[in-house]
Amino acid sequence: MLVRRGESTIEATIEATVEARSSSDVGTAPSVVRMTTDELPGFVREREASPVRWVWDDTTRWYPGLLDAGVRVERCWDLRLSHALLRRTPFVDQQLLADDQARGWDVLAPVTGTDAALFPLADPADQLDPAAEDRRQQRALAGSTERSRLTLLLAAESSGALVAAEMTHAGLPWRAEVHEELLTDLLGPRPAAGSRPAGLERLLAVVRDAFAAPALNPDSPGEVLRALQAAGLPVEDTRSWTLEQLDHPGIPALLEYKKLSRLVQANGWTWLDTWVRDGRFRPRFLPGGVVTGRWASTGGGALSMPLQVRPAAVADDGWRFVVADVAQLEPRVLAGMSRDAAMAEAARSTDLYAGMVASGAVASRADAKLGMLGAMYGGTRGESGRMMPRLTRRYPHAIGLVEEAARAGERGEVVHTLLGRGSPAPSRGDGSDAPGEPPEERGSPADRDRHRRAWGRFTRNFVVQGTGAEWALCWLADLRNRLWRLGGTGTVEQRPHLVFFLHDEVVVHTPEELAPAVVEEVRRSAVQAGRLLFGDFPIDFPLDVAVVRSWADAD
Repeated sequence: MLVRRGESTIEATIEATVEARSSSDVGTAPSVVRMTTDELPGFVREREASPVRWVWDDTTRWYPGLLDAGVRVERCWDLRLSHALLRRTPFVDQQLLADDQARGWDVLAPVTGTDAALFPLADPADQLDPAAEDRRQQRALAGSTERSRLTLLLAAESSGALVAAEMTHAGLPWRAEVHEELLTDLLGPRPAAGSRPAGLERLLAVVRDAFAAPALNPDSPGEVLRALQAAGLPVEDTRSWTLEQLDHPGIPALLEYKKLSRLVQANGWTWLDTWVRDGRFRPRFLPGGVVTGRWASTGGGALSMPLQVRPAAVADDGWRFVVADVAQLEPRVLAGMSRDAAMAEAARSTDLYAGMVASGAVASRADAKLGMLGAMYGGTRGESGRMMPRLTRRYPHAIGLVEEAARAGERGEVVHTLLGRGSPAPSRGDGSDAPGEPPEERGSPADRDRHRRAWGRFTRNFVVQGTGAEWALCWLADLRNRLWRLGGTGTVEQRPHLVFFLHDEVVVHTPEELAPAVVEEVRRSAVQAGRLLFGDFPIDFPLDVAVVRSWADAD
């Protein structure tokens, strides 16, 4: 079902499935229904009674208004997100996507404002033809040697867009009064505009006295660095990790000041006034907002919610949170995508790193974790590098996969995830961000070598992190539909529903009596995600699951 906006009406081109859309290319004329904007929710609700996939230019332009009208969509095909994936994957002929509108689709941005209207005004999407773009995408997929993988990736990415819109619509339950109490306990009463809270002022006095710097501004890294050096401390930066290594009576107060100052700036009173309304925190999530496929957010700092304020996330009366996160997602994904049987055997333990120790690969859990992080993130020198020969002997397929991805990046090649998300082309290596030129062609020999190695570290991690994001998308997509079926009747927010997602963690808001069933569905959907990506390869994705009243109680 392809929907688009005409000059004064909505047009829906009726076709039953994604696969049937190509029928228009072989002479079968689909029927077209025209309706007003006000008629669209009823039309969608009626069609959702039968299996249908909605094809539209961008979920952020269509779905929020439908949700506001109490209408849920089970499946969609998001042309904006799919276009971005197809333009970067190495598995399609880019000429099949070429068109005078290609640039418009390349730069089309999601709607992130708070306009309550069904459609934004002066929308650049109105200048694009979604029907033509749909045909281009279907031709590109039909000509791909990896059509099945790419189709799964595009369907999962589109489902992620539905999840994101539903989480914003429903909101994460948030008790403003609890948040206020937390801030008051930590910082003192709410200060006047432009003033520091009393708690910061007390710490500031201690810091200034300890460093004999009565005018020190601790919010200025430059001033802090000069004060540290004047006190005889051998430091080159003011990062918290650096400060923690120092022995000086003023350091504890300085570290505490930095921590509380970040809290005020990121999640203080202004944040509370801006982002919490009617007992809900409604951040705006951006699926595929990071090049690896991980999500981003455009407001409220949703993806960096500190533990200090999580006690304010409290389920509604008679409801509970089911909080679940997968243990060591990326090493398990690496085992699955490389089909490394030895690492998969270690992953049968709830703690993969403990499984590696039990196998004899390394001597301690710390060694296992350090070595695997080095393998996946490029820390192949020092202590993590010392582990690499042993890991390579024990897990040759897994380590070989990331090593080959690193070498490909160093050669200036594009790498891809399991389902076909392509990495960006390398930048020039001369300080610019322009892509597409082999990194060895510019800069001094030392600069070129440094750039090649840095890009190799990026591509090494891209293949693993990106495939981890694909597993998480499949987990979300399957769990979303399981929760809907579990909940009986009512709108999204009246049934068990997702309210938060962060890479490998989900939070479900559910009626208390359904919490045990939700726990089972969360686990089943994780198993299903593993099967979708890795088939019958025996790799486990164990979950830590908690049923709690407050999000903080799950930690």
